[in-house]
Amino acid sequence: MSVRGWRWWARSWDRLVAALQDEAPVGSAAGPTPSGPLVEQRDAPRLITVPARGYVYSFHIRATFAWSSPASLRSEVLSWYVQYFQPNAIQRLTRLAADAARDLPPHRAGDLEVALQQALADDPEWSYERGEVVITCRPDAAVRLDERIMPALQPHVDRMVKLEYQFDEQLRKARYAEELSRRWMAILSDDADDQDVADARHHLLNAHREATRWITELLHHHAEPPTDQVTPPHQRPAP
Repeated sequence: MSVRGWRWWARSWDRLVAALQDEAPVGSAAGPTPSGPLVEQRDAPRLITVPARGYVYSFHIRATFAWSSPASLRSEVLSWYVQYFQPNAIQRLTRLAADAARDLPPHRAGDLEVALQQALADDPEWSYERGEVVITCRPDAAVRLDERIMPALQPHVDRMVKLEYQFDEQLRKARYAEELSRRWMAILSDDADDQDVADARHHLLNAHREATRWITELLHHHAEPPTDQVTPPHQRPAP
């Protein structure tokens, strides 16, 4: 198609869209006019891929866009505009993801997702115009790891799961010891004049303090970030 023919087609389409915006349903079988603007949900046709730090591994992003228009567009008209503008939205989201991923190691998919969600929360609605028609989209993104790095991550994840279980078990025992010693101290306080009872109360008081210290240390160490980093197999030093 020539440039002149394309321009004529574009003008004709815009006139058709303007006419359809105010067109009433034809025939008694037409459904009722929906309340509020139409919303069309569209997934990106493929995962968005952006490189992680080092440009060896990548992050893969599943993107979803919720499209709508403040104007009373017919569903087929809105679909046409969504088809027209979605590549722009995908390109914009790709730039955001690439900027956020550039300094992240390849196993930090969760950090990339948090950064993307924050960026989208700061600018939640993107607008696009063609002629007098304005449509908006609300993007959403979920990040997946590069499958090639999963074998390197598996031992680390298994170890973290085991440590998490051990922490929960130790914390449960410490809290049980604290509660038990507190109850015994309350019972023995009624017979504080008896030396044996006083000794037992002193012993339980020490146990209570030890249990409290144990809980505090467990929570402190659990809150600290892990110091070990996952190294891809091809970067590990030879033994």
